[in-house]
Amino acid sequence: MITEEVINSLKTNTALLNYLNTEKESNPSYQSILDKYDYEKELITLQAELVDFQRWVQKENKKIAIIFEGRDASGKGGTIKRFKEHLNPRAMRVVALNKPTEVEKNQWYFNRYIKELPNAGEIVFFDRSWYNRAVVEPVMGFCSKQQYKRFMIQVPEFENMLYESDTLIIKFWFSVSKEEQQLRFEKRLKNPLKKWKFSPVDQKGQELWDEFTNYKDKMFSRTHNSFSPWVVINSNDKKRARLESIKYVLSLFDYDNKGLNCKSILPDPNIVQRYFRNTVHLDK
Repeated sequence: MITEEVINSLKTNTALLNYLNTEKESNPSYQSILDKYDYEKELITLQAELVDFQRWVQKENKKIAIIFEGRDASGKGGTIKRFKEHLNPRAMRVVALNKPTEVEKNQWYFNRYIKELPNAGEIVFFDRSWYNRAVVEPVMGFCSKQQYKRFMIQVPEFENMLYESDTLIIKFWFSVSKEEQQLRFEKRLKNPLKKWKFSPVDQKGQELWDEFTNYKDKMFSRTHNSFSPWVVINSNDKKRARLESIKYVLSLFDYDNKGLNCKSILPDPNIVQRYFRNTVHLDK
């Protein structure tokens, strides 16, 4: 523990960091403090890049849809929060739809998502998307086999039409191991501020892990293509997943003042990979 005398002797942030570095072997908790400091320092520079990126999106009237998919507790929501934290809310939205209404159940499946697509000059973050029908719904019995088959036929064509109308779709799959997911569930249950995040469906996801994997693999093989590829994020380390997914998005575009705020926006290939059949996923 740092004594009051030591604290009083540390007059600057640099002095404090030097002290923690020097003493981290004798106190392992200091390393976690240093890691968090490094993470926050890198995050703020990437968020500054996102501000410049958003200005460019507005100026050029780009339409950007970023889809966040993955198992429960894989880190989707936390990553979206870091993406949007400092963006202009007038030019971005987060879409997290509830289960369909009775009216929506009798509409074309994509209807309720079409009205949420980005307008010109806008970024939309989908916290889950139409891909619910590719994995969650068939596993949980929320759709029929015929509805699933129809969706899998239609979704590549649907995304191709969006691509041809200049809507860029970035599709992330956050990959988390079964053990890490269970650990995160347990932490949620112990945290009075996060208990609401846990539901019986979450626990059922652990029980039906292999079935989820089967449908996930089918989704990748049938909906990954050159104009709308799947990008797999290793999210066992949530902080690295946040940073590297932001870098991936920024790396795709030649926006004004690119790279002015941070040294590198090239994503780590150990964390971010385009899907291919031999990719080793954590949630295999």
